[in-house]
Amino acid sequence: MVRLSDLPEYEREHLLVKCVPPLGPPAWVEKAKPLKDSRIALITTAGLHFRDDEAFEFADASFRAISGDEDAGNLVMSHSSANFDRSGFQEDVNLVFPIDRFKELVANKVIGSLASIHYSFMGAGLLPEVYEKTVRSLAGMLKRDKIDAVFLTPV
Repeated sequence: MVRLSDLPEYEREHLLVKCVPPLGPPAWVEKAKPLKDSRIALITTAGLHFRDDEAFEFADASFRAISGDEDAGNLVMSHSSANFDRSGFQEDVNLVFPIDRFKELVANKVIGSLASIHYSFMGAGLLPEVYEKTVRSLAGMLKRDKIDAVFLTPV
């Protein structure tokens, strides 16, 4: 494990600025229906996208849509952190985007259905408030798709 004192000053400052208080009380809601009847979307912060999509920039608050019909093995990662070990992702995309496991849950009738579109953000570099406008837009899209719950894989 690297100590803060071992990092270059710019990296140390970058990490220390992220020591912020909690965003507030969790916005928990009562589940509206049983999981076996629920529609689920996956969201990751692994910076995933398909090869033909625009890559993520370092300070990028946008998201990329990931079709559930596409082969997840064709996803690429443009996560910008040099400290991020990509070897697990390269072996199995399900480590950061468990789409195949969720398809199995649908097949086994554990969950009702999956969204046709899932989403990926770039998780490195930005403070939470920078994402607010983008996330509010995405929340509207999820509501229109009648998503009951989101499974988030923070990377």
